[in-house]
Amino acid sequence: MPARFISESAGARAYVGVSPSLFDQMVADGRMPGPKRINSRVVYDIKRLDAAFEALPDDGEQERNPWDETLAA
Repeated sequence: MPARFISESAGARAYVGVSPSLFDQMVADGRMPGPKRINSRVVYDIKRLDAAFEALPDDGEQERNPWDETLAA
C-alpha cells in the first residue's frame, strides 16, 4: 500500500514540482496545505497536496477572487 504522506518539506515541494521558495509562498497564501504533525514528525498529506494542485487555475484561466463576488453584491 502506498504511503498517505510525504515526510519532508523537500519531498512535498518536489511532488508539486515547484521551487522551495515558491512552495513556501504558496503555503503562506493558502494555495498549498501546510504540514500535519504526527508526534514529533512533520508530514504532508498527499491527498491534500493533490486537491490543492487541482484547485490551481489552468494556464490562461484567472484565479477566482472571492472578494469580486462580495463587492459585486
